[in-house]
Amino acid sequence: MTNGKSYKGTIGILTGGGDVPGLNPAIRGVTIRALREGYQVIGIRRGWKGAIEIVREKDYDNHENFQVLTEDVVNRAGRTGGTFLHSSRTRPSHVKADDVPLHLRDKYTDKVNDLTPEVLANLEWLGIDYMIPIGGDDTLSYGVHLAKQGFKVVAIPKTMDNDVPGTDYCIGFSTCVSRTIALTNNLRTSAGSHERFLVLEVFGRYAGFTAMLPTMAGAANRCVIPEHRFDIEKLTELLVADRNRNPSKYSIVMVSEGAMFSGGEMVFQSQTTDAYGHKKLGGIGDLISQELQARSSTYNNGKPINVINQRLGYLVRGGDPDAIDSIVPMAYGNLALDLILNGLHGRLVVLKNGRYDDVPIEVVTSSKKVVNVENFYDTERYRPHYRKFAMKPLFIMTSEL
Repeated sequence: MTNGKSYKGTIGILTGGGDVPGLNPAIRGVTIRALREGYQVIGIRRGWKGAIEIVREKDYDNHENFQVLTEDVVNRAGRTGGTFLHSSRTRPSHVKADDVPLHLRDKYTDKVNDLTPEVLANLEWLGIDYMIPIGGDDTLSYGVHLAKQGFKVVAIPKTMDNDVPGTDYCIGFSTCVSRTIALTNNLRTSAGSHERFLVLEVFGRYAGFTAMLPTMAGAANRCVIPEHRFDIEKLTELLVADRNRNPSKYSIVMVSEGAMFSGGEMVFQSQTTDAYGHKKLGGIGDLISQELQARSSTYNNGKPINVINQRLGYLVRGGDPDAIDSIVPMAYGNLALDLILNGLHGRLVVLKNGRYDDVPIEVVTSSKKVVNVENFYDTERYRPHYRKFAMKPLFIMTSEL
């Protein structure tokens, strides 16, 4: 249904990778505008997984793989967290034999298979003219691959880590930071009551923005991030000093899940990998907590200091979006439609220096976005620099300039 306007075509939309607040507002932003401009909108379910599992038969029940979106559907979900289209970590160009859909297993028999021909055939079968993937650098990297195959793609950046290159802001980041600050403030009452260290592990595989911004906002005394390996002895000494200066006798360190000890490597929960080759991180906070407790007596008159150790995990990515993650997704969705209406594709919608814009989609795979340690991280004090804020973007350290 296109509100009486002449039919202009069909737009596909999907969400891939981790869930964040703001995905449903983005889907709503795209759909409402698209319908009013004369397009049909089809939501691909479970990210790129739905795109490979479609069965191209008229009478086949594909309701688990895609759905036609209406204003009623997206309005009901548009103010909520998560993604009603669901998600997955599927990479159609690299599908393991066990993950090939049953109806394709006679055709694709290698250990790792490129199902891109099926994706293209499925999108054509659905009549999709433009594809709008919403995701992080992994999900969008396959969007880059599709664009190189000649399909019309307009991408929207999403990730609570805020590490998609080319944009200062990714959907989900603001809510993540807000949740992290709020949860830290809740936990500090327990840390103060028992005069302990508080160690908080947060998401952040390669980029430390989710630890840096809450620390800059005053939620923690120190933070350790993937971009700089830390000395546990120095960290212990700093946290003991922070605790002694605090009338309530506690101190807090924010730990990115990808942070590494000096001379060490990332800590993984298991050795299995996802479709993009990533092992599941987790556990660096546990190791830091053990070391802090064991070493603290050296700097505390021979008395060890106990630790409250908490992995915030999915608590910071669940629930409803905050104001920024309600407004930016709506704007991104409309930016995507502006591009499509102008016949443009192969683009990534972005926020740069406080302004909405778009850049070539290839930026997603051409670089990495991480904290600029020299400009923003004090490697001696394990905390952000508090200087030179003039002309910086809203979240200070998220620009690549």
